[in-house]
Amino acid sequence: MRWGLLPSWVKDPKTFSLLFNARGESVIDKPAFKAAMKRRRCLIPADGFYEWKTAGKGKQPHFIRRKDGAPFAFAGLWETWAGPNGEELETAAIVTTNANDTLKPIHERMPVVVPEDAFNLWLDPAVDAQTAAALIAPAQNDLFEAYPVSTQVNRVANDNAALIEPFHGAPEEAVVPKPAKKAAAARVKPPKKDNGQQSLF
Repeated sequence: MRWGLLPSWVKDPKTFSLLFNARGESVIDKPAFKAAMKRRRCLIPADGFYEWKTAGKGKQPHFIRRKDGAPFAFAGLWETWAGPNGEELETAAIVTTNANDTLKPIHERMPVVVPEDAFNLWLDPAVDAQTAAALIAPAQNDLFEAYPVSTQVNRVANDNAALIEPFHGAPEEAVVPKPAKKAAAARVKPPKKDNGQQSLF
């Protein structure tokens, strides 16, 4: 699966911003997720995830994992997009909900974690969307631990075990400052509003 859900009804994927997160409050009714919530629910395995907390002039990344170090599964939704020439693209998104008390100081949202004993319920397409939606809730407060890590995680080129090692510096030292912009000589058009989504096309 490619991360970033592309609804099956999209005509041209190049004009559609992929949906990386699906807000749990609206997955039953929102057109982009409605069909997937009924018939195409999935589990996305992980052993941890990153979240960013505002710190000074930037944001401090934190690594979040289970206290016992065990893997877990996010609630996910998937779709298959079929193109005019017969091409197919399978994509997925992670369902999110309000943060629990442990993670709320870092970020207001968190991924939905499906308990192991509810895997079958979430995955079974015979289970209606309303029943499955009962699993969309914050994780228990004692499930996760979180600690600051280096801002090296902000760079795609970095991919190593050091990215999850605790960062012991002051928060302001962990922030990557934005480069200063030169004053524009001429008036420029304001940038388009960022809708929080990205495009892989």
